[in-house]
Amino acid sequence: MFSGRVTLLILLGWSGAAHLATAKDWWETAGFYQIYPRSFQDSNGDGIGDLNGITSRLPYLKSLGVTAFWLSPIYPSPMADFGYDISDFTNIHPSFGTLDDFRRLVSEAKNLGLRVILDFVPNHSSDEHEWFKKSVKREPGFEDFYVWQNPKPGSVRDPPNNWVAAWYGSAWEWNDERGQFYLHQFHKKQPDLNYRNPAVVQAMKDVLRFWLDQGVDGFRVDAVPWLFETEGFPDEPISGASDDPLSQNYLRHIYTLDQPETVDMVYQWREVMDQYKTEHNTQTKVLMTEAWSSLDVVKTYFNDSNNRQGSQMPFNFQLIMRLDQRSTASDFKTVIDSWISIIPPGHTPNWVLGNHDKRRVASRMGGDHMVDIMAMIELTLPGITVTYQGEEIGMHDVDISWADTQDPAACQLTPETYQEGTRDPARTPFQWDNTANAGFTNASVKPWLPLADDFQTVNVKVQQETSGNSHLKVFKELMDLRGTTALVWGSYKSQVLGNNVFAIVRSFPNDKRTYLVLTNISPQAETIDATVMDGTLPEHMVYRIVGVSSKHSSTSPAVATKSILLQPYEAVVLTNNAAGTFVSNLPLLLSAVSLLITVFSRTFC
Repeated sequence: MFSGRVTLLILLGWSGAAHLATAKDWWETAGFYQIYPRSFQDSNGDGIGDLNGITSRLPYLKSLGVTAFWLSPIYPSPMADFGYDISDFTNIHPSFGTLDDFRRLVSEAKNLGLRVILDFVPNHSSDEHEWFKKSVKREPGFEDFYVWQNPKPGSVRDPPNNWVAAWYGSAWEWNDERGQFYLHQFHKKQPDLNYRNPAVVQAMKDVLRFWLDQGVDGFRVDAVPWLFETEGFPDEPISGASDDPLSQNYLRHIYTLDQPETVDMVYQWREVMDQYKTEHNTQTKVLMTEAWSSLDVVKTYFNDSNNRQGSQMPFNFQLIMRLDQRSTASDFKTVIDSWISIIPPGHTPNWVLGNHDKRRVASRMGGDHMVDIMAMIELTLPGITVTYQGEEIGMHDVDISWADTQDPAACQLTPETYQEGTRDPARTPFQWDNTANAGFTNASVKPWLPLADDFQTVNVKVQQETSGNSHLKVFKELMDLRGTTALVWGSYKSQVLGNNVFAIVRSFPNDKRTYLVLTNISPQAETIDATVMDGTLPEHMVYRIVGVSSKHSSTSPAVATKSILLQPYEAVVLTNNAAGTFVSNLPLLLSAVSLLITVFSRTFC
């Protein structure tokens, strides 16, 4: 007599069942969405986005098909760096709302099946934090909470060494009351915490636990490489890349970045996450780490040689750092392959196109014609995706005048140089509709940053309601495609076809659907033969998803796989004209599996 499990194996096929036996955790196939709270939705008419505004827009996030969203800092702050200078790690800034507002947001998100990720900023606090005030006064227990040093020997008040801050200027600031310098790797109002002090380590772990108790599902960890500095505080060597001794590029940061102790700290935070999961019988809590470091450093965040686990998601910034409007299809393949090659066994790749610190995809990659190309590549690659708010509708950078500039990093510069350091262009208010202020805030209110001039045509409402194609429609179709068996479990191949076409094939042995992704990264039309990259492709394929630049549609005739004409900057997903699959959508598949197990177990076991 067959048991329920054996019958299930026969129904699914041995290969498919083997994959299901090792089901992926929720985050391994997740689509994350970054929200910059100041710019997402204003609910109280002050021109600044807030938590209640975000809560009101949660149905929109659900409609996109994302799994989770993470919030840039929402904590109390003097706003010297718009929330990254935190004066209380366990509360909410009044501009954004209250703890009760946050709890309601979490509750509403859970009701919609969305997960909440918070920004964790461990490297520094605000100089207005109680810890810093106590450290200045050398109160017991807080004397060494921050990194304090005496002036350089033999001087009256020269900084201890030549270290420079990540923005500009000396990394040391004199404090008259204490009579010492404190280290600040960023703004002078952001003193560095001292992670060589066990009390600091414990205090920040307690911060993690506090927010886990509020129901969050994980953390994006800010500025990880700066956590530790070499003891002894030696001068850093000159790089030769700049003639300005106050520029970050003037030095090689061998004593202030990527110290070995930093990776261990990430492992300790992962242990907090895993311990919390065990103690509270919850689902996995995820750790996402920000490090703009070399690949050989970033890969150490996954795990060590003893299989001690670190960050589930060391952010992959390769698509941001190494691709721009001059990049070719060969560049795309090189960059993508370089990231996949460092992923340790048992870990999952992730893909990030943009964030609040970098120029938007549409602007960085050369214009609107690249929006769907980038989305189509990112969202069909294996693993996890991260979308910055507005990418799904093709928002671009906004030219912000010196008079309107808000970014502290830019305000430290001059009217002639601020454009080199400003992050404001990618932080402008979200474009919901074509009403005054794009639906972000009341018509009578001035938003905290100016809106894009084209918000009346580039917005959610227009792109949802158009009878034609739109970036938003393409994004949603791609997110839906990510739930198919081929994209969740399937194999991955990529190749440059012709002169400048980057191609991806995703397929799964027991799934009748194969997906061929073609992106022409060129202003010239090109005819390619897709069978050279996969001889198992069918002779003809049909259009499944087409970008805005494409003249095709899902009803276009099937195309011969050996001769596919791609127009300039055309992006398409093709598939075979199969009758269907047992279940192509993963959620439905898992539901069917659960039902079958129940039925057969009761009947035969």
